[in-house]
Amino acid sequence: MTTNRPPGAGLGPEPDIPRLEQGALHILRTLREQGHRAYFAGGCVRDQLLGKPAKDIDIATSARPDEITPLFPKTVAIGKAFGVIGVVHEGILYEVATFRKESHYSDGRRPDEVTFTDAQEDARRRDFTINALFYDPIEEQVLDFVGGREDLQVKQIRAVGDPGQRFQEDHLRMLRAIRFAGTLDFTIEAGTWNAIPERAHLIARISSERIRDELVRILTESVKPGFALRRLHEAGLLSVILPEINAMAGVEQPPEFHPEGDVFTHVCMMLDLMEQPTIELALAVLLHDVGKPPTARIGPGRDGVDRIRFDAHDKVGAVMAERILQRLRFPNSVVKNVTHCVGNHMRFMHVQEMRRAKLRALIASPTYPTELELHRLDCLASHGGLDNYQFLKECESELQAETALPQAWIRGEDLLALGLPEGPEIGRLLDEAYTRQLEGAARDRDELLEWAQQQIEEEKRWNKT
Repeated sequence: MTTNRPPGAGLGPEPDIPRLEQGALHILRTLREQGHRAYFAGGCVRDQLLGKPAKDIDIATSARPDEITPLFPKTVAIGKAFGVIGVVHEGILYEVATFRKESHYSDGRRPDEVTFTDAQEDARRRDFTINALFYDPIEEQVLDFVGGREDLQVKQIRAVGDPGQRFQEDHLRMLRAIRFAGTLDFTIEAGTWNAIPERAHLIARISSERIRDELVRILTESVKPGFALRRLHEAGLLSVILPEINAMAGVEQPPEFHPEGDVFTHVCMMLDLMEQPTIELALAVLLHDVGKPPTARIGPGRDGVDRIRFDAHDKVGAVMAERILQRLRFPNSVVKNVTHCVGNHMRFMHVQEMRRAKLRALIASPTYPTELELHRLDCLASHGGLDNYQFLKECESELQAETALPQAWIRGEDLLALGLPEGPEIGRLLDEAYTRQLEGAARDRDELLEWAQQQIEEEKRWNKT
C-alpha cells in the first residue's frame, strides 16, 4: 500500500534526504541486514501522512534489545526492560523498540511485564489508532492493523481496542486524547470520549511533571486552546488537575465590563485569541483571574450601586498562581514571571495616570511584553477597548528615542537578604524601588536599600497586628 510520501519515500539519493530521516534509514537498514524486521513507527508516520514534518523518528523492530546494542557504536538503555533502546547516530537519539505486548499496569503508567511479539500485536497495545501506524520506507508501504489511516481521513481520535482498558493502563492517555484532538483539530470518537469522565479521577495518580508537560502542549500547541480547556472541564479532568481553574465555571461577572459571560468563558476566549503563545503567556492567561472565585462578592461600585466585585483578586490570584505552578513543578523562573504577571495585570487600567518614571520602569521590565499581550487579550475577550494598549504602544515609541534606562540598584536577592520571604511581594517592592531610583527619591544604592529595609520591617509589623 503506497502513501502520499511518508518519511523517506521517493526522496531520491540518500544524501539528499534530511539528516533526521537519513539516520533513521541507516538504523533501519542495519537491522534488516541482520535479518530483523524494522519499520518507522507511531507519530512520525501520522505526521507525515498529515503533511507535517517529523520532529523525531521512532523505529519498531523484531530485534530484541540484546540484538540491537551490538549493531551500533553508541546506544543508551532508555527502557531495556520494556524493549526500548536509544541509538545515537550522528548526534541524534533514535528510540528503537522491540515489538511487544503488555500485561497489567499496576501503577497506571507502566506495564508490569512485557512480552516480545510481532508488529500486529505491537499496534494493538498502543494508545490511539493514529499513533499505531508503521511505515516501510524501503517498500514505501504503510502497515495499518487498527484503522488508523481511516481515522486520519475523518479527523478523529479513537482508542485502539477498548478505550476503558487503554485509559486504565495509562491514565495519562486521557489527557493525551484531548491534547491530540486540540493540536490536530480533530474530534474525539464517541466511545473514546465516553470512557474518560468515569475514569477522570485516576489522573490524580499521575506525576505532576507528566501532567505539566501535557498541559503546556495543550495550551501552547492547540489550534483552539480555549476549546481544549473546555474539553478538559467537560471530561472531569480539569477538576482534578486544576480545581482552581475549574472553579471559574459559573462565576458570573459584571456585564458592563464582561459581556462575554462568566470567568471561565472569559479565560477560554482569551486562550483562543492567543497567537503563537509562549509558555509564560499561556499560563498567565490561564491564571490571571484565578483569584476571582474566592474574592467574588456583591458590593457598591463607583456609582454606589451594588454589583459583582472581585476586590484584590489580582493579589489573591498571584498567591494562588504561585502555589499552582509550584505544585506542577514549573521552573522557578516561570513561577516568578507568571506570578508577577498575574499579580500586576490590573495596573494596566491606570497606565494613563502613571508618572513618566513609572511608565519607563513598566516598559523596561523583562515581563512587559508578556504583560502587555495579556492586557490586550484581556480587553479583546471582554469590553473590547484598547485605549490603554494603544497608549502604551505610543509610549514605547517615544521612550525609544530617550536615554536608555539605568540598571536597577537592587534586585530580588537583595530583598531576600534583607529578610523578605519568597513571593509576589518581591516583585511589587522591586517595582517601587526602581521607580524611586528613576525619580531621584534615593541618592544611591545604600539609601535605596535602607528604604527597602524600612518597608520590609513595616510589612512585618503590619502582619503581626
